[in-house]
Amino acid sequence: MISFIVVLAIAVSIALGYKTKINTGFFAISFAYIIGCFFLNLKTSEVISMWPMSIFFVIFAVSLFYNFALVNGTLEKLATYLLYSCRKMPRILPFVIFFAAVLIASLGAGFFTVLAFMAPITLLLCEKTGMSKMIGAVAANYGALAGANFMTSQSGIVFKSLIESAGYPAEIAFGYTTAIFVSTMIIPILVIFGLLLFTNTKKILSKSLNIEKPEPFDQKQKTTLYLIALMMVIVLAAPVLHMIFPINKTITFINSKIDIGLISIVFSAVALMLKLADEKKVVAKVPWGTLIMICGVGMLISVAIKAGTIQLLAKWIGGNMPAFLVPIALSIVGGIMSFFSSTLGVVTPALFPIIPSIVAATGINPMVLFISVVIGAQATAISPFSSGGSLLLGSCTNEEDRNSLFSNLLFKAVPMCLGAAAIVSIIISVMI
Repeated sequence: MISFIVVLAIAVSIALGYKTKINTGFFAISFAYIIGCFFLNLKTSEVISMWPMSIFFVIFAVSLFYNFALVNGTLEKLATYLLYSCRKMPRILPFVIFFAAVLIASLGAGFFTVLAFMAPITLLLCEKTGMSKMIGAVAANYGALAGANFMTSQSGIVFKSLIESAGYPAEIAFGYTTAIFVSTMIIPILVIFGLLLFTNTKKILSKSLNIEKPEPFDQKQKTTLYLIALMMVIVLAAPVLHMIFPINKTITFINSKIDIGLISIVFSAVALMLKLADEKKVVAKVPWGTLIMICGVGMLISVAIKAGTIQLLAKWIGGNMPAFLVPIALSIVGGIMSFFSSTLGVVTPALFPIIPSIVAATGINPMVLFISVVIGAQATAISPFSSGGSLLLGSCTNEEDRNSLFSNLLFKAVPMCLGAAAIVSIIISVMI
């Protein structure tokens, strides 16, 4: 009975968030308190302690540092330079849009920020070249998602933290997160190729792009890029070297002391001392809404774990479904959930905790299941009812284009992306 109430609470939280446009996290925290204290007889301090402090701190710290590049225009100028560089090769425009979004998102801007910036530019380029707006939308959306999945960017950090919370060591979690990033880089390229094959591209092959050369990077922007590059080297070098030389005591010691959240705070302090951007603007751009959603749903999922709901669900999946279907099922479930909600805030906090139990019941490689959840969820992020699709629709300049793109995203892009995710889930489960 209690498990049914918890599942109902999760569903109602998502539905209320979607219907009212109020942050899902607030509803999740409310249900966590009511169910935790009045149904499970937990102390209020126990419920409050379910707030995932480590995830909160890491996302806050990393986004704070990368916001310097956002506020002082470094990321915007970098994206413009990338688009300018392909002005005479319009046939590769969809891939340039994709990789430009990947690069900017991987530098820490996050999915929503990058797509909000790239969406109007992409649709404008589509109008100038005659390229299908659906292809441009898919390229920008997938690029922002894939880049954000990079190990030091927002989504990648959340995935790694959730995998560690599920009981896997940091080194293994880093490897799984890397596999997620690689998978979400490969799938979009295949999907974009597929869309180009079945779409008339003659118009975009015949003309150059009319993009003005951007101004050179100023000194603050150059310094920002140097700091970002240095932080990436520090954060990525330690775990990679530890995987290569696992018995080296010095590397092991250094790796044990590397924390991207704490390092980001140090680099933020350096950036503030160098006056690379206004402190108030940088703090204001921290994704507080995303933090509340992720941590709020995380509290409700912790209550579900306490109630035994997660274990019950995992046992049902492991005992009632053939092993070869489990990755596909998780991919599709993730896609359905993400159709109306957030991958970071709802899907992965809900599904990642059940994976260890499914692994114990089926013997499937956990990496396959983590990848399946993410690629399925991110396949439907372009839905007009999800955050990615709505941002793209909002960037359309007229109602006719908006209606056309709505239909193309819903009836063409979503099925194709979700189908590609399911197929890749099968291939990965066979190969690994």
